[in-house]
Formats: sequence, structure tokens, C-alpha cells
Amino acid sequence: MRKTELFYTSLLVFLDYLILLVSGLLVYYLRFATLVALRPVIYQLPFSQYLILILINAAIWIGIFSLTGLYSLSEKKGLSKEMAHIFIGCSAGTMLIVLFIFFSQKLFSSRFLVVANWLVAIIFLDLTHFFVNLIKINAYKKEKGLEPVIVFGKGEETERIISNLKNKKEFGYKILGHYFSVDELIKDWQGKAYDISQIIQTDPSLAKEESLELIEFCNEHQIIFKYTTDLFGALSSNVRTEYLADIPVIEIQRTGLQGWGKIYKRVFDFIFAALSLIFFLPLFLYLSLIIKFDSEGPVFVFLTRIGERGKTFKLLKFRSMVKDAERMKSELLQYNERKDSILFKMEHDPRITRFGRFLRKTSLDELPQLINIIKGEMSFTGPRPHEPLEVSKYKNDHKQLLTIKPGLTGLAQISGRSNLPFDEEAKLDIYYVENWSMGLDLQILIKTIRIVLSKRGAA
Repeated sequence: MRKTELFYTSLLVFLDYLILLVSGLLVYYLRFATLVALRPVIYQLPFSQYLILILINAAIWIGIFSLTGLYSLSEKKGLSKEMAHIFIGCSAGTMLIVLFIFFSQKLFSSRFLVVANWLVAIIFLDLTHFFVNLIKINAYKKEKGLEPVIVFGKGEETERIISNLKNKKEFGYKILGHYFSVDELIKDWQGKAYDISQIIQTDPSLAKEESLELIEFCNEHQIIFKYTTDLFGALSSNVRTEYLADIPVIEIQRTGLQGWGKIYKRVFDFIFAALSLIFFLPLFLYLSLIIKFDSEGPVFVFLTRIGERGKTFKLLKFRSMVKDAERMKSELLQYNERKDSILFKMEHDPRITRFGRFLRKTSLDELPQLINIIKGEMSFTGPRPHEPLEVSKYKNDHKQLLTIKPGLTGLAQISGRSNLPFDEEAKLDIYYVENWSMGLDLQILIKTIRIVLSKRGAA
């Protein structure tokens, strides 16, 4: 997902809502103000009631615009297409108002309000989108906010794409390089691949093995991979299409958690985590006191974990082990019950304190991770957060787990908790990454609550 596009689209949502409010207030003034009223007012709708109506109406219209695709991040839209979406959205919103008035059979003060609001909203929204697009294009021309991409391939189609990306800044791309060899690309960018946002493959004659190697490189470094049509008939599960120089270019999406879905999830995480933290604050204080008196050591532990895009963060937990637990771990590795040896698990771990066993059994040791969620390092649902040593032992397909934020809970945790072999756990988490939806998140959260309440063992 392009951060610049997300910024401008979010800005438009905010501005559109304000414009709809301004439009509603303006037509009210034109109809009821003594100096400008077109004809005598027989029944005047109280302003306080009207204000509530336009606040609700503006929110509904924003929802309609979203449904029509006005705010879609997966579609490249020109200004004329945006204006078409605005016209359709405003017309649909106005029809809803007319139907509401008709079926509610309530006295309504003025047909002028309905018609004028439709017209004024269209004009103001069109002007707003025109100026925002103008600002965005000017920023692109100054090379601000451009998406850094690499073009891979040869031929006439490739040259057309390169020419258009260089000459038409409104596409929003900056070409970092043009390659014909996968080995050469990897050699040049290994270690600094984080500077690349996207790789666009344009060569239909490229061997399948090379193409898969290129995809593997992109997955390993969280780079968006796009290709022109005719390359991969089989790779069609998570794809979206955009047009560059009238050539359809396909993006293989590593996860469904992109665009507005990512925003909705972040908003939910922040609000719900903040409210939960306030609600559980007395329990926080109570558990902190018990931990302090139960054994020597700090109340909290800060564990190094690898998060989204391979970023390191400190995972916060209530201490459930003795003071020097990490130092003792190396001495206990021979007793690891995990067959694959990537994760460490020992049923009767001598490092766990008396109260720590209760914390782990009830999952209360993970309560401080609400702070990680508020900070944006974690989510309520996602892959299990792994240690740097564990990540260093990942197979290539495991690296897809770093596409999104790790979770407080996830498919792996609710489908066997810590008893799953690592490969099976990774498969479940990869399934979540590829098939994310709000509905799946809700299922995971509900099942997690059931497991915690039934006092099943935690990881």
C-alpha cells in the first residue's frame, strides 16, 4: 500500500465530511435567513434538529462514497472518475433522503434544502478533489512522496512503462533501477532492499524459476511484487490490477490486510486497547504488588521480539520467571520439548515462579501487551511474535509472517496454544496473513476469550 496515496485519501475523507457539513449549513442559511430567503418561510425546521440531521447525513454520504469506490486504494483514478463517483454518491444519498421523507410521512420544511444540498455538495466536493489532486501532482513533480520502484524486464512494453513512469509524475513512481538479471538485482540491493517499495516485472519471456526467485526476494524483504499480464496464470488468489501506460499490471498481495482494512484494524486496536487498559488498571496495580512481594526482580520484563517488516521492539509482560531466567535458558536447552528446536518449550520449567504459573495459566502475564498495541507495535490478533534467534532460523516461506504486526492472540494460539510444532503454527499464521478479514479477527477474539475463561494453558 502506498503511504502517499493513503495520506491523500485519508485527507479527502476528512475534507469531504467537512464539505458536506458546510454545504448543509449553506443551504439552510439560503433558505431560512431573512435577508436571502427566496420566499416566505411557513414552517422553519429548528437549527438544532437540522444540525443533528446533517451530521448524520454527512456520515452516511461518506459511507456511500466509500461503497462507490471513491476512496479505494486499489484503483488508480483520474479526476474525471472521482467526479463521477461524487455525482453517483451524492445522487444516491439524496435519493435516500427523499425515500426517508416519503416513508416517514413527516412534515418537511423545504424541498429546496434537498435539491440545493445535492447541487452545492457536488460543486464543493468536485472543487475540493480538484485542488487536492493539484497539490498531489505538484508534490510528485517536485519528487515528494514518490514510490521507489524497480522495473525488471525487457522489450517494447517495458520501455513504454519506464517512459511513462519517468515522464508522467502523476503516476507517483520513482524508478530506482532497471534490471534484466535476478542475480544482478539481488547483488545490488541485498542489505538495502528496504529502500525499494515495489518491483514491477514486465518480461513475459522470463523463466518461471527466475520469476519465483524474484517473488521470493520480494517476500523476504516485504517488497510489493507486480507483474504485467500473461506471466502467471496460476498466481491469481490475492491479486489486484492497475494500469500503467494503458498496460494492465498485476500486484500479488502478500496479505488482505491493506488499504482501509489496515486503518480499520489500527483504529479498533487503539480504541479497544486504551479502554481495556483503563478498565484493567486496578488489576494491573494489584498484580504488580503480588509479583513484587512473591519473588525478587522487576514487575515487568521487556522481551526483544521481531515485528512488522522485521522491526525490533520490546514486548512487555508481567514477570512470571525468576530474576535471571534468560541466563538459565541456555543451560536448559537440552530439555527443550519442541522437536523442531526453533521454539523453546519445557512443561515443568524450573524458572517459573509460584505466582508466575498462575499468571501463565490465566494469560494475565500478557495483559501489559495492551501498551504494545497502543504504541502500534502489536495488534490484538496476528502471528505470534518471535524472538530474533527464532526469526534467524526461519525458512523462506516463514518470512511472510513479518508482513503484518504480531498479535496478542492468533490462529496458532487458539488452535493448540504452545503445543503445536513450529511448522504447523507457522502455516496457521501464514493462513491468517493471506486471508485476513474483520470477521476472522472477531472469531479469533471470541475463541480466545473462551479459552482464557476455561483456564486452558497459555504459551
